[in-house]
Amino acid sequence: MEDASLYQRIAEAVRSDILAGRYKPGDRLPPVRLLCARWNCTPGTVQRAYRQLAREGLLVSRAGRGTRVASEIPHARAQVEEALRRAGLVKRMETALLEALTAGYDLTEIQQAMDLAMDRWRTLSAAKPEPPGEVLRFVGSHDMVVNELAHHFFGRVIQHAGLQLSYTGSLGGLIALAEGRADLAGCHLWDAETGSYNLPFVRRVLPNQDAVVVTLAHRRQGLLVAPGNPRKIEDLADLAQPGIRFVNRQPGSGTRIWLDSALARQGIDPRQIEGYQDERLTHSDVARAVAEGEADAGLGLESAGRAFGLDFVFLLRERYDLILRPETAQNPALQALMQWLASESGKQFVASHAGYKSQETGRFQT
Repeated sequence: MEDASLYQRIAEAVRSDILAGRYKPGDRLPPVRLLCARWNCTPGTVQRAYRQLAREGLLVSRAGRGTRVASEIPHARAQVEEALRRAGLVKRMETALLEALTAGYDLTEIQQAMDLAMDRWRTLSAAKPEPPGEVLRFVGSHDMVVNELAHHFFGRVIQHAGLQLSYTGSLGGLIALAEGRADLAGCHLWDAETGSYNLPFVRRVLPNQDAVVVTLAHRRQGLLVAPGNPRKIEDLADLAQPGIRFVNRQPGSGTRIWLDSALARQGIDPRQIEGYQDERLTHSDVARAVAEGEADAGLGLESAGRAFGLDFVFLLRERYDLILRPETAQNPALQALMQWLASESGKQFVASHAGYKSQETGRFQT
């Protein structure tokens, strides 16, 4: 049985010949029988390739005159160039995939690595392309589920809107919301005075203003350490031991605010911790630093650590909320998102991530 994609390869070869000028407008293409011999295929496969190129406006077939290159193909040429550009990208990805498979990685590991790499470049990119349609602005704390929602839920389930991400930390998200620079903020800010998450900070940053607070998930955070935990790091006090290298999150992030508070409660001077000023923007960046041996430990999400094959020392379970203005909460795309999160499908999606619990997913906090 012939490879079902053979006709596509034949069509691609003919496209390339046309773009390279080997076939000019009006030129007659080789008879079907010659291409059958060249590609060792049936006439139907060649005819299918020719029909595909005819639909693209590159070829014209007339009885008695054979199949010829179209006389005018400026628009079709642009389409073909785009098709070839994308085909080239697919080939590059296939090469990288084959290399990774040969090195012993499985498809799940490769997919996770690609997601993490994309996550990193979206975070670092200064010029982020806007998705088609309405663009909703997310500003706040880095989260693995938010990242997937932005690049899988929006644009697929919700096709008329996109979610543009800016990971500035929890406090930065609330400030952006207050200043009108965000439509949706994400935070996990622990308030030591009240012993609660997020609501006290919402009231402080948006005083006398209404806000809608919806829980995304409860997440496990802890110390990310190398497989097997070779440095025997079991709690925050171990970070102050000589020779232990730590990698931190940036000021204003919910993780950093919790850590500073926890160290103060335990009487640990941050200046005793080597690498405390080594700050990263996302949980993925922290996990990467530990995985690559730049640090012995970092504080981060269990899901990020597992994605890099790290061991995890549990320290706390936190609540991560999404915050909106009441008028923004009426946006159809965001309403659809909130309804989906509260559904069984949404809860299952959240709970499928390592270290995530969905018992309050979709619940409004007051």
